[in-house]
Amino acid sequence: MHALKNKAVFVDKDGTLIRDIPFNVDPALIELDHDVIQGLKSIQADGYLVIIISNQSGVARGYFPESDLAGVQNKIRQLFEENRLVLHGFYWCPHFPTGVITDYVLDCTCRKPKPGMIFQAADDLDIDLARSWMIGDILHDVEAGHRAGCRSILIDNGNETVWELTEDRTPDFTAENFEQAASYIVHQTIVPPCIIT
Repeated sequence: MHALKNKAVFVDKDGTLIRDIPFNVDPALIELDHDVIQGLKSIQADGYLVIIISNQSGVARGYFPESDLAGVQNKIRQLFEENRLVLHGFYWCPHFPTGVITDYVLDCTCRKPKPGMIFQAADDLDIDLARSWMIGDILHDVEAGHRAGCRSILIDNGNETVWELTEDRTPDFTAENFEQAASYIVHQTIVPPCIIT
């Protein structure tokens, strides 16, 4: 019998995992709120991989070099370790179609709401997208998750202001905070398909 693939929770970074400070790459300003820590613990205890999926257009806009994101990643990994959590992946898109840094100016397949980063993570980490979730604070996150084949949760914390709803942009659940989103996920049951060997 073949082993089941991994299940994952893909998490937006700014405004979802950490406080939204626009274009911040200063590790000293990065912290995890209590509700995020508790939510991550319940997700991890339920067997989900936790993977960050983040648009970082500040690179293409010339606000900071892509190398600065290594410090951001290191700080988040440190915070995870301090709270006995595991960060299984951190994927970012540095592109922006109207940026100023030529190497990063393109209409890519990875910038949310496109699902490229999720597909890449699924390939790298052997993830079953049908058993996985995307959590974010705007509808671009919801759409990216749905387009990848996941279910999606919106944390309605005021960061979404446009509310252009389509089938892909309609959340499977809307939460008030991260802990509520995590609780919803761990109380759902998806029966895996029967595998014939």
